[in-house]
Amino acid sequence: MNSIWELETFYRKREVIIIGAGFTGLWTAISIKEKYPEKSILIIERNSVPLGASMRNAGFACFGSLTEVIADAEKMGWDKTLQLVKMRFEGLKKIQSYFKNPEIDFELNGGYEILNNEGPLQKLDEVNQKLKIITGVEKTYFLHQQKITEFGLGKSEFLIENPLEGSLHSGKLLQQLLKKCYELKIEFLFGTEVESVAEGPNEIEVQLARDTSICCQQIIHCTNAFAPKFLEKEEIIPARGQIILTEPIENLKLKGTFHYDEGFYYFRNLGNRILLGGGRNQDFKTEETTAFETTVFLQNHLENFLKEVILPNQNIEIYLRWSGIMAMGSEKTPIVKQISDRQFCAVRLSGMGVALAPKIGEMVAEMI
Repeated sequence: MNSIWELETFYRKREVIIIGAGFTGLWTAISIKEKYPEKSILIIERNSVPLGASMRNAGFACFGSLTEVIADAEKMGWDKTLQLVKMRFEGLKKIQSYFKNPEIDFELNGGYEILNNEGPLQKLDEVNQKLKIITGVEKTYFLHQQKITEFGLGKSEFLIENPLEGSLHSGKLLQQLLKKCYELKIEFLFGTEVESVAEGPNEIEVQLARDTSICCQQIIHCTNAFAPKFLEKEEIIPARGQIILTEPIENLKLKGTFHYDEGFYYFRNLGNRILLGGGRNQDFKTEETTAFETTVFLQNHLENFLKEVILPNQNIEIYLRWSGIMAMGSEKTPIVKQISDRQFCAVRLSGMGVALAPKIGEMVAEMI
């Protein structure tokens, strides 16, 4: 049994409980607290640090590569695609308005996409025309061939540049968001798993381990790929992203964030190292998992990609390997909605959580 001290402090009733302390959970808490300063908010996170996709990603601050935008428009239509691009673009702007670039290692080095066929170039003008209202520039994407040599990407036919994208340090961004939450008197329970949620007519009881529960008025599920535990009806497909990071490379020419094959491969410089992730389209079924593991098959595949496409004819040592878990669906629109009288969810960010979460937080704050 818990003591009276626990029951009247850590486990007391709150107005809002958020499950998940990743980007979505933190931005949601901040948005609610800014809109309703008097509300008591508790964030419950099962790990000792935020994990999922937020701490295990590649640190891209991007809103979509050319081929990705084209593919999304073909699949979902232009309205939904532009809505999504706008959310991501504004989300990145919001991050920059809250935190100074050095605090989160934000670098606007540009986003690039490697193309090996001419198809997407035919649509360049159309896409730029559509995106102009969002980005405010005539050419969001343009061909920049001379940088192929500059970056040493000799095996690539075309290079598209997007000067409005960059990279950041995901861990430092999470730390800054946590700091902001503490300033706003948002409370946390880390290392605590939610076992079940029971909604009654007047309140919700959130059951934790060891016969402990906390009551609240409203609950918001922000657990992305791990949401099916509580949201069986929603279409949420886990997608593991495997990553490798090289040892430092002398005279590294590469600077910026790079996309290849509709964004299935992504790489960037992290100082004088290369961080490379992706390739799950080589083994979709195996990568539909919430297990934080790396596989020999995909790790070898990424190393080959590194040696063939990014740094041909160089001897490279690998320093670190890890994986993160994203959440996908048949289309890329996130699921942000009320699911019962007292429950809400903000999940399925399709690998774009860094940019989407700041705006999703605002949407949830409007709903509750």
